[in-house]
Amino acid sequence: MKKIFNYILAVSVIIAASGCEKFLDHAPDQRTELNSPQKVSELLVTAYSAGNYAQAAEAMSDNVSFVNATGNNIPANYDSYFWRDIRAINQDSPTYFWTNTYKAIAVANQALDAIAKANDPENYRAQKGEALLARAYAHFMLAVFFSKPYDQATADTDMGIPYVTEPENVVLKNYDRKTVAYTYAQIQKDIEAGIPLIKDNAYTVPAYHFTKKAAYAFAARFYMFKKDYDKVIECANLAFPANNFAENLKPWPSYASMPSSTEIGTAFTTASTPGNLLLIQTTSWLNRYYNRAVFAFSQNRLNSITAPMGINFSALRKFSFSSTYYFVPKYQEHFVRTSINANTGTGYVMHPSLTTEELLLNRAEAYIMKDQFANAIADINTLLSKRITGYTAASGVTDAKIKAYYSNITDVKQMYINAVLDFRRAEFVHEGLRWLDILRHKLTVTHIDEDGTSRELKPDDKRRQWQLPDEVILSGVQQNPR
Repeated sequence: MKKIFNYILAVSVIIAASGCEKFLDHAPDQRTELNSPQKVSELLVTAYSAGNYAQAAEAMSDNVSFVNATGNNIPANYDSYFWRDIRAINQDSPTYFWTNTYKAIAVANQALDAIAKANDPENYRAQKGEALLARAYAHFMLAVFFSKPYDQATADTDMGIPYVTEPENVVLKNYDRKTVAYTYAQIQKDIEAGIPLIKDNAYTVPAYHFTKKAAYAFAARFYMFKKDYDKVIECANLAFPANNFAENLKPWPSYASMPSSTEIGTAFTTASTPGNLLLIQTTSWLNRYYNRAVFAFSQNRLNSITAPMGINFSALRKFSFSSTYYFVPKYQEHFVRTSINANTGTGYVMHPSLTTEELLLNRAEAYIMKDQFANAIADINTLLSKRITGYTAASGVTDAKIKAYYSNITDVKQMYINAVLDFRRAEFVHEGLRWLDILRHKLTVTHIDEDGTSRELKPDDKRRQWQLPDEVILSGVQQNPR
């Protein structure tokens, strides 16, 4: 698998730190052993990025605020809050995400190469489908954070990210970022080629792989960024043709009897939990820091965010540390010691990367863009039925409630857009998806510093794109402007 980890643009930081020879000897070459569908499937387990974006993305958004200077001070939280380029290479940093996401791409390309060379490629259809979806998803998430969001008016000139489609065969290779339009075209090509090949019965634990539902959920997110709302609706309907979203949402009311945040966080991120369409194991300290960082959630702020339009997500369980840091338990760390008796080790967090909840709200937003407001209300209320304790029809959202709450807005469609964005914000608190909505809708973000100074990040601010790792300049990749 030596070549699997040999993308210089992804891992040049490791080469620089430990030496080229040591890096290239990371693992023996096992390509010749990829001679069966089962072995390719085993390889594809690592075609999902170990990098976690939630901590940095959440801190860049308008979700968090200054809570306490004695909180955990880590670059992914502190520097992100001030929209500074994070040069650290540790877990939860942009560099770590870049590096590990290109590693995942390398694995997908190695699998695709083995399939192309197999004597019986038809027997590898399921593996090819997973590899194509994994490659597309990895490139898409890189494009989200390191490139400008897709805009039809500028996509042909905005810089994309290198779209790598074949295994490395040289140590140093020049890569062209090309354009956002090109990057998105390649992603769409892989999505369209991969989905028909996916076979859910190929997996022992489907939630750790691209099933049909997960593939359609990813496609819907992709088409949301492209503003192709007909495709968003189509993907959601194909994922759940019986429209049985309600029974496939996370059952927050059932968490009411769980005594601790640890149990709830575990339940939230298990493969058997409804709603988790794709769980990815990430190397991350997220669980240690998201709930007690310098910039986090006070009680009032969390209560405000989780009550969109004044409709309280009362089924959500909220906890606090020292009555200072408030949070909704969504994660649980799996700590692996470096040795049996060691106190040091590595933290892992299962991240719900694609969910039924996001797919449902993507469809609701797409309905709004198509002026199908009644359908959007129905989807939002489907979510609320699992977020409000003792939910009844009177508890939900209505056209009248939306118009009354956003009465300062004259455009009805914008009222509905604001509503669905507020419901999305409440649903995905701590998960980093608020930042994706800020990018898609070009929202201005305001942060208040510790000393009370107010700062704004406007839609055209270059700091909205994460900076590429310094080391990728070795391969000639152009950095983002600053």
